Amino acid sequence: MKQYLLPLLGIIAVGLSVWYFTQPAEAEESVQLTVPVKQGKFLMSVIATGELQAKHSEKIKGPPGMRSNQIYQTSITDLVPEGTMVKEGDYVAKLDKTELDTKVKAALSEMDKINTQLEATRIDTAIEMRAMRDQLINMRFGMREKDLEVEQSKYEAPMVIQRANIELERAERDLKQLEQKYELSQEKARTQVAEIMANIRQQQVIVTSLQELAGEFTITAPKDGMVIYARGWQGKVAAGSQVQAWDPVVAELPDLSEMISKTYVNEVDISRVRKGQEVEIKVDAFPDKTYTGLVVQVANIGEQLRNYDSKVFEVIIQVNEADSILRPAMTTGNEVLTDILEDKLFIPLEALYKDTVSFVYKEVNGRPVKQEVLSSWSNENEVVIVEGLSPGDRVYLTAPSDAVNMPLQPLAQMVRDSATNFLFSEREERRKIGDAKEAKVKEEGQLGGGGDDGGGFMIMF
Repeated sequence: MKQYLLPLLGIIAVGLSVWYFTQPAEAEESVQLTVPVKQGKFLMSVIATGELQAKHSEKIKGPPGMRSNQIYQTSITDLVPEGTMVKEGDYVAKLDKTELDTKVKAALSEMDKINTQLEATRIDTAIEMRAMRDQLINMRFGMREKDLEVEQSKYEAPMVIQRANIELERAERDLKQLEQKYELSQEKARTQVAEIMANIRQQQVIVTSLQELAGEFTITAPKDGMVIYARGWQGKVAAGSQVQAWDPVVAELPDLSEMISKTYVNEVDISRVRKGQEVEIKVDAFPDKTYTGLVVQVANIGEQLRNYDSKVFEVIIQVNEADSILRPAMTTGNEVLTDILEDKLFIPLEALYKDTVSFVYKEVNGRPVKQEVLSSWSNENEVVIVEGLSPGDRVYLTAPSDAVNMPLQPLAQMVRDSATNFLFSEREERRKIGDAKEAKVKEEGQLGGGGDDGGGFMIMF
């Protein structure tokens, strides 16, 4: 008898152990898989990372005369550290003068060449005019001789007298032609000299402009403020960066009393973002501080940026509070409150299922029931339930093991129609509220822009 008793006791002990370890686990699993239906304020938001910028800033620019002097780009050889406090007239940066010095040397060399040309023209003109003056003197003497010959030939034969007169007339004509040539040569010489002098003046203007430009390659602050490095299409402008003649921005002096957060929102979420929406802002550098903001601009056109998988839209958020610790280029976490709904029932998104209709697994008397629901607004974690659930209900986060064979508890058609009409009315009401907020931003003269209306609305049957 004893030989059968011991094995039997062992089997009973194993069975009790299995029952002991499985029963609490099932109970615990049952508790973990259900959550209560929440009731209250439902927040819809879009979260995006941004960067602080000053709403207003004065740009510190390189010389505006670079382009007119055909210097289309140069580099920054030295730049004060970012964040340096400067006063008006203080040193900020120095630009590379290599190309400028080359142009100055070329302009001075060209001026020397023109001066040499002027001196040579004057010498040539002097020699030519002297020769012509000598010719005029000789011709005047010759004409006097011809005149004497005519006087002496009046007692000669008529043919001799006629020949003498002809010679005199020829001498007078040659003298007149030479005098006219002399006058034209003088005018020509004056024109040549005037042209060369004009070239000299023009070259002098170039030299003076280049020399004045050289003084502007040392850049100073236009007013008091904090130096913040500018950002170009190639990134942050710093020592060694190229400065283009058409956009010679070297740095900025931001007005830190008014800040904005420049952020980019994914194209999937941009339809929910509108001007006038409130924003909760957190700065990574100061995680314990929270600021409020307002969406003042939403881009109409998306763009493809580096480090983004899809197209994004630029959104400008104005920071409502002024804080001396805030600095440009600080990273912000922006939660845009796209809408706030009062007194709503909502559940986790993972508790909502959809086949031909939307449904949940509701707990009734400790057992799951497949219940059809009508849902509407949603955020990143939860969804609003309009019909099918009541305050105090609990829903399963995971489908029960026998979910395939579980019958659906449908909503009455009248209930569905009534709820659908209510949802469309509510959506129209929310749209009007959004329009009013956007119009208020425009009236207050904020930055322009716009975006589509929306707010995470969907109707699921």
